[in-house]
Amino acid sequence: MPEFDRCSGILLHITSLPSPYGIGTMGAAAHGFAEFLSAAGQSIWQMLPLGPTGFGNSPYQSFSSFAGNPYLIDLDELNHFGLDLSQYDWGQPGCVDYGKQYENRHAVLRKLYELSPAPADMGAFMEKNSHWLPDYALFTALKKHFSGMPWYMWPMDIRSRKPKAVEKYTELLKDDIDFECWVQYQFRRQFDALAAHCRRLGIKMMGDLPIYVAPDSADVWADPHEFLLDDDFIPTEVAGVPPDYFSETGQLWGNPLYNWDKMKENGYAFWKNRLQAAADIYDIIRLDHFRGFESYWSVPKGSENAIGGKWNPGPGEDFIDMLHEQLPHTLFVAEDLGIITDKVTQLREYAKMPGMAILSFAFQPDEESSYLPHNIEKDCVCYSGTHDNAPLRALKDELSDRQMQMIDDYCGSFEGIIRSGMVCPANVFIAQLQDWLDLGSESRMNTPGKSEGCWTWRLTKLPDIEMAEKISRMTQTAFRCSKKEEHPI
Repeated sequence: MPEFDRCSGILLHITSLPSPYGIGTMGAAAHGFAEFLSAAGQSIWQMLPLGPTGFGNSPYQSFSSFAGNPYLIDLDELNHFGLDLSQYDWGQPGCVDYGKQYENRHAVLRKLYELSPAPADMGAFMEKNSHWLPDYALFTALKKHFSGMPWYMWPMDIRSRKPKAVEKYTELLKDDIDFECWVQYQFRRQFDALAAHCRRLGIKMMGDLPIYVAPDSADVWADPHEFLLDDDFIPTEVAGVPPDYFSETGQLWGNPLYNWDKMKENGYAFWKNRLQAAADIYDIIRLDHFRGFESYWSVPKGSENAIGGKWNPGPGEDFIDMLHEQLPHTLFVAEDLGIITDKVTQLREYAKMPGMAILSFAFQPDEESSYLPHNIEKDCVCYSGTHDNAPLRALKDELSDRQMQMIDDYCGSFEGIIRSGMVCPANVFIAQLQDWLDLGSESRMNTPGKSEGCWTWRLTKLPDIEMAEKISRMTQTAFRCSKKEEHPI
């Protein structure tokens, strides 16, 4: 597997960018943020999963592993027709109102679709994505037809994809299906333009590949045999994690679990398609919940929490061999957080992927944490914190006096946490933008176990050149700068 050079990057999801339409998009602000990263000497833009979101708005519970989120499409770039987009209520600055996005975004896109000529290369796009796009477009049209009802509550003929039912609804919902295909075409066209802009600036895009897919997704509907489901297509066991530092009752994610034996029989075809789709858009892939490939927490359906689950063996080295064969030149990061055993570490080392170290968890006065900067290995990605952590400024209110004293003694000051990550041995250091901007709890992206109020924070404006210069100076001092500039004296 390829290795990382010494570098650094910033974690910011596209939804958190400023825009006049209630949510960050792949438009001018995204291109401007890539330019900010370049000016700051950064090499990596890490973002969260880009799939269409449903209930709870979590990018880790998407309607598809392959489709793009329509909310991220830049409307101005498509609006060649003078539509007055200000007439819609997009919510308040600094916060995503997903309800208003649901009400207005599709309506605007539908108007633009009806006004736009058919793209000349639409047929080529459909052909290239024929392994997922027809199923997803029909799935999405069916959800609209059945008033948003999850697919496992649809009539049994289409729930079980009887050929006559598929043919019937494909004809009945043709216009909606064509619209969904057009939306995905526009998403990919805009993303490709953004990715090309990043490449010109020397910025690598790092994407997140969730280990599991949502129960109400085109993935499960199209390939139910790949999952552990009963005769009514309801999961017999669901995913989660046991009690840990995030929750005393564990985390009950509710995702259907994979039928790994069946997947192995067919050569992991489902996963090959997922991995290739991610590699087609990202330069670096973060494999979410890597420990689940060694063993995974299985919770009986109907459980109120994750306490009563059990560990089952994952696909292990056999899966890693497939991954190496499929994508031998792709950079990967293994998200190895949570309960990590020697076997998980051995599998990560077998995969030749760097793991993660989180500075937010490092400062424990009664033990020498492996996350302390002097203990972090070179083959690692060091984070100030991830999207699941409070920003460093908010962390101040959560730490004990002894922890704060340890930080002062170790880092020189609380503000020195980022500097200690920058100069640590890890090949890669990534900070949340919130930490560079010294923002508090109002900017937290997600709180694990919390079902409401997450994923909503966004900027009201892009960071300025002074911030870029500050980051660039520290990046150069730590010899992580992507520019071939002389080290400042």
